[in-house]
Amino acid sequence: MTESGVATEPGSLSVHINADARQVWTMLREPRRIAQWHGWDMAGLDEEIREIYFSDATEAEDHKKLTMGDSDAFILEPVGDGVRLTLQRGAESGEQSDEWWEDITEGWLTFLQQLRFALERHPNDPRQTTYLGADSIPSGGLLPSLGLDNLPTAGETYSASLATGEEISGRVWFRSDRQLGLTVDAYADRGGGLLIVAETPSHPDGRPEGGSQVLISCYGLGARRLAEIRDGWEAWRNNALPGADPLVLGSTAGPGSD
Repeated sequence: MTESGVATEPGSLSVHINADARQVWTMLREPRRIAQWHGWDMAGLDEEIREIYFSDATEAEDHKKLTMGDSDAFILEPVGDGVRLTLQRGAESGEQSDEWWEDITEGWLTFLQQLRFALERHPNDPRQTTYLGADSIPSGGLLPSLGLDNLPTAGETYSASLATGEEISGRVWFRSDRQLGLTVDAYADRGGGLLIVAETPSHPDGRPEGGSQVLISCYGLGARRLAEIRDGWEAWRNNALPGADPLVLGSTAGPGSD
């Protein structure tokens, strides 16, 4: 694993997870557990999970590889202190092709880190998600606009005055060229929550200069505290990204918590 918390090779992404192979496999094969790390709580999440992970997926007999259709595959490699989980991208052709390839790869990176966080910090807790997506980047850049441009390397502790009006602290969970992941102590009743901020790739279909994404996973917060966090982010969105859609608010109970 690199200092960034992300290992990359051409066509693949890897994370190290402090868990055993059986636990990681379970997170890949039980729909209610996949809902705790894939994407965010939204309309259609259950259907998306069924389509990607079950409708045309092939399991290796030893439970060390899961191939989704004829393209992307998860590969589990037990190591001395956990599991190296690799997402091997399929061939860049057909439905995997052209202008969406980079977007999909960035999405997988986010989801791998959410899986790692869920398993290491909150293996049995439903998450409370808040999502922001925009087809533009704030003036001066996404991280500077949030007050997150001078943070330490992955694995180090940090504190920051977030532009939403909150003072936050925790640990730098991972870094990549486009993404920053932070644990946030105040986003959970215990174990911290996860904040992922990303500048999305440019795209000819309405995103010529790139875009912005914010994905927040909270745990065990009451409705009032969750609303306070979301109100701060909505106020920041109105100021920094006035053309963006409103936040996508997951349920207070979290996906898969019924």
